[in-house]
Amino acid sequence: MGSYVISDIHGCYDELIRMLEKINLEDSDTLICAGDYVDKGPKNAEMLEWIMNVPPNVILLRGNHDEDFAQNIEAMRIISYKMDLDRDSLQDTKTLYQSMKKLAKKDASVKFDRCETVYELIESGYTFSQLCAWADRIKNMPYLYETKVSGRTCIIVHAGYIRRLDTPELKAMYSSREEFYMNARGDGFTNGGIMHGMVVAGHTPTIKEEEFAYNDGWVFRKYDEERDFLFYDIDCGCWMRYIGKENARLACLRLEDEKVFYV
Repeated sequence: MGSYVISDIHGCYDELIRMLEKINLEDSDTLICAGDYVDKGPKNAEMLEWIMNVPPNVILLRGNHDEDFAQNIEAMRIISYKMDLDRDSLQDTKTLYQSMKKLAKKDASVKFDRCETVYELIESGYTFSQLCAWADRIKNMPYLYETKVSGRTCIIVHAGYIRRLDTPELKAMYSSREEFYMNARGDGFTNGGIMHGMVVAGHTPTIKEEEFAYNDGWVFRKYDEERDFLFYDIDCGCWMRYIGKENARLACLRLEDEKVFYV
């Protein structure tokens, strides 16, 4: 029985399947996915189909890109009530999308379909009915998962864990703990964490030189001796291989012995 963690698949469906084969995931094992299933990579539809059909031993957490996808569909759902549309009609779905794009252009603060994943899915033939089903699945995903590993509390989350936003600076940066869970970067280690515990997150690619967790595309591990706090960033930027980053890869961490697997 092993507990495995993967994060930031970002449409890299083929790499995910290869990873599952590499770790030889069995029914007695647990796989925790720390969010960001879509955007940027080549196979978003396949990833969305995958999250709808995972077995019971796979736990799916929510990432910021998943949240964005669900909010995009929710915005389309709101304006769909004002239009006489057939949700199972591809043409009506395209009309709805274009209407939403026009509305978004009128307000610079509205960030609609920034990675054009919704557009890509519709152009591939997926209707609004299917998009809604995927969005509803995402909205049911929890933000974090807590377990015990060798007596140590371990929290898996997309970006970072914090017990409370207890400074004016943090409150100015994050509107809620949930936003911290999905969007923290260096704060996930410096301000977040858990005494005598371990946090496993993604979100910040370790392939990016300017980032706190830069490690040339390998998993980033940092220990705070004063707090006895261990932090892992396992987002090794897999999707960035498709834009020429040779050291980008998909990573998987086994919690029991902290062994890392790469594809």
